[in-house]
Amino acid sequence: MEKILEILNSIRSDIDFANEDKLIDDGILDSFDIVSIVGELCDEYDITITVDDMEPENFNSAAAILALVERLQDEM
Repeated sequence: MEKILEILNSIRSDIDFANEDKLIDDGILDSFDIVSIVGELCDEYDITITVDDMEPENFNSAAAILALVERLQDEM
């Protein structure tokens, strides 16, 4: 989780990612933020995030993002 939070904070340091759980639902992250996050996650974890993975529930919180990364790593 620490690396996920580090990535998220490098993109948007103004958000409390550790406690926010409606990043998409509340419009906290915009599409540019998501593209940046996806790029960083793919580079850091050597995963591929597809269009099918681009569901709001996968990006609503740091925990959801971590679950997505772990699932994609398990599928490799």
